[in-house]
Formats: sequence, C-alpha cells, structure tokens
Amino acid sequence: MADAFSSSSDTVIQRVVDVNLKENTPAEKLLDLYEILKTCAFIKEHSYGKVALQFPDELLVDSAAVAAEIERNTQTKTFILGDTSYGSCCVDEVAAEHVGADCIVHYGGACLSPSKRLPVMYVFEKRPLDVEMCAASFRELYQDTQMNILLLHDVNYDHAIGDLLKLLLPEYPNLTATELVVEGEQCFSHGRTKRQNNQTCPIQDENSQVVCHFGQQFSLKVGSSLTDYQMFYVGQEGATLRNFMMTWNRCSFCSFDPVSMKGRTESVNVNRALMKRYYAIERAKDANVVGILVGTLGVADYLAVIQQLKETLRRAGKKSYMFAMGKLNVPKLANFLEIDIFVLIACPENSLLDSSEFYKPVVTPFEMEVACNRKREWSEEYVTDFRHLLPGGQSHVPMCDQQEDDYSTDVSLITGALRSQNLLNGEPVESSFGSSVVLRNQTLTVANANSAASFLSGRSWQGLEQKLGETPVVKAVEGRRGIAIAYEEEGTS
Repeated sequence: MADAFSSSSDTVIQRVVDVNLKENTPAEKLLDLYEILKTCAFIKEHSYGKVALQFPDELLVDSAAVAAEIERNTQTKTFILGDTSYGSCCVDEVAAEHVGADCIVHYGGACLSPSKRLPVMYVFEKRPLDVEMCAASFRELYQDTQMNILLLHDVNYDHAIGDLLKLLLPEYPNLTATELVVEGEQCFSHGRTKRQNNQTCPIQDENSQVVCHFGQQFSLKVGSSLTDYQMFYVGQEGATLRNFMMTWNRCSFCSFDPVSMKGRTESVNVNRALMKRYYAIERAKDANVVGILVGTLGVADYLAVIQQLKETLRRAGKKSYMFAMGKLNVPKLANFLEIDIFVLIACPENSLLDSSEFYKPVVTPFEMEVACNRKREWSEEYVTDFRHLLPGGQSHVPMCDQQEDDYSTDVSLITGALRSQNLLNGEPVESSFGSSVVLRNQTLTVANANSAASFLSGRSWQGLEQKLGETPVVKAVEGRRGIAIAYEEEGTS
C-alpha cells in the first residue's frame, strides 16, 4: 500500500511502460468493422448536425479515419471523445454536451446501461472468434447433451454467436442463447432488440419466464428457474463475467477465451468473494461518516439513487458527503481521511471495485443498503445495478416507517464494540407540522455526533495557516526553474 501513496522519484522517471499499439485498420475493412454506412444512415435519418464519436483507448487509432469517413458521407460535424470521464463502457454524455453534440455514437465494449440526455447509437467492436474451437471446447465441458445451458457473451462477440449456435443447436436441444437489448427511447443499435424503460424484465418470476440483465435477454422454459441452467460465457475474463457470477452465484459457470482459445470451468470461489463483500458490509455498519462517490453522470436515474442513498444514511444516523472526482485512484481517496467508507454510484461493470489498495473500503449502493436498512437482509441475492434498488425496481425494499425507526443497538463483528443503528444523531428534520424539530431518543441522549468537521478540528495538522496581516508584503522574486526532481539551480551555490 505504501507504493500506492508515494514512490521514489527515480523510479517514476525511469519506469518502462508496456504499451500495446494496435495497427490501423485497413481502409477496405473500416466500413464493415465500424458499421459506417449504418451509422451514416442513422445520422441522416435524424438530421443530426453535430455528432460525438466515443472511442475506447484501444480503438482511438482508427478514430480519425472513421470521423473523416462519416463527415464525407453525411456532411455533419464530428467530435472524437477519447479520455472518458468514467468507464469507457458507459456513454459519456457530459463530454458530448460540452461540444453541443446532437447525438453520440459509442464504439467498442458497452455495459448497455440506459441513458436519457442524448440519443445514442452503439457500434460494437467485432472481435474475431474461432467458432470451431469454441464449439469444440463447449463439447468438452458439456458432455451431457440434454443439459439446460445458457449461452452468455461479451457484446464484442455478438456478431459470431449465430454461427456458433448453428454448430451446437443440433446436438444440444436445450441450449438457449441471450439476445442483446437496448433500453430507452433514445438508444439505438441496428439489429438489436429494443426495450422501452416502462417494460419490466424480472430476473425471476413465476408468471414470466423472461430474464433481462446487463443488457442481455432470454427466455426460460416454463416451470424452470435460473438454478436449473449451466452458464457458458464467450469472452475474456473481466467485469462482465464477474457481474454475472456474483449476481447468479448459485449457478455454475464455464467460459471460452477467444484470445487464448481455451475453455475452462470457472473455479473462482464465488462464496469467498461474497464473504469479502459481507466484510465490507460490516465495515459499512461501523462507519459514521460516508463518502458518496459519483461514478457516473450518464446512467439513467443516478440522481434518484443518490437521493435515496442520502436519505437511507441519514435515517441510519450516518453523516454523508458527496464527491465527484472522475476516475478513481488511491491518492485521490486518500485525501479524505475523515471518511470511514465510500459508496460508489456507477454502472454494474464498474460497481464492483477492488478496494484492497485503498485506504478505506469502497462498497456498492446495495451493500450500503444492507448495512443501513434493517428490512433488507443479506441473502443469496446480490445486486450490482443500482436501478433495481429504486422504488418500482425488482429489488426495492422500503425503509422502516418513522414509528418503526426506533433506537436499536447491536455488536460489531469486526471490533466487538456496541454500535447504534437508525439513530438520527440530532439531525434537524422537517416534521409534518412544517417546523424544524430535533428527533432524539427519549431515554438516551447523543453525546457525540461524528462528522468530518469534528475530525478536522481534532487533527494536529489542519492545512496551511493564512496568518492574514502577520506576514510582511514583499516584492515578487524569481522562483525555481525546471522540474521537481532536479531544479536548475540545485547543486550550485
């Protein structure tokens, strides 16, 4: 952890960085790979004047050529969005609004989280997949041809799934493949199923056999459930596979890596991973000051979940502070020592952040709700999509009523100390009579309300002292020249 906060200046200057540069795509393959003709038809159909083209880092090498081809065919003005504010899988609507774009064309991998501000068209990267090798690995992993198997895939391999099914369906009659869905009236993707925001897709419902999760939709057999299926994932190990495994943690998973061309049974101990998350929940229960990290400005309903989270923390007697700092790293969060724990509002693929290197844990909105909402219990269900926690969502659990929200205590499983729950810490709350009153327990009085201000006042160093009027005024003098590792005048008299 020490290297994360500071490192030798010599090491920084002499560090060798491994960069894998992708070669430019030949002009004859550019039209098909980036679906330029379909994109131009989409732009012409809606008469967009300014179009933002969002590329992930690995595709930026082709961005200029794609933009030039689109401008040549549509007479529209294009803007290339490179370094996204958050994860590259999310649509960067904020950056697009800075240039006044009328729509966004999102290239490469996508989490397919719905957005509302601007129209969006998805163009997935067509990564190569050897369907023969994939089918051979599938047969080795599933020798019983009558098994119920669900075929999941990364969006960048969607173009090859049809060919894979042609090889496997004659042998595996119970094989079901997912179909990509695009949510929202303003989201488009040619050849994909489109689902409106008001259409619900329950994960598991006796009256409906339709399952929709992480932008993938499929139908279950009548009378069956997800636990009756074996999961086969086509794609590399990463956030998408991890989200599926955490969400459907009672199902067994196998995968095929198109890069290494190897299939394997996923041996990651999901139960162990869930216990690590439960430890984070216990840390959240012990926390008094919580930092809400805004990890997305594009996913629909992110403001609603922030408000719900703030109210949940207030009713649990915890102080909350909101931070918007773009992409997270260890030094950024280490600046706020007064925060006991952070909760990250982000898309499902970026929510499960490995916070082992961070000074304080980073949890998901679901984990914070488990810690603060007494009506929500830790069970086999695990939710990474924060929209499911909102009223009307499939995993929404309302907070206790004011009458039920009485003072209670339990024992911390980490420190062994007694801790309070659902205590408002003397916060002024607007009552039904329109006056600001202080709610408190009738038998116990809060002796100390922990907050960031109290932490700062008790700290030995509180920042630079201004000393207004005490420092003499002097003329400006020439300062040092060069870089911090070696100023020009260092080593001289």
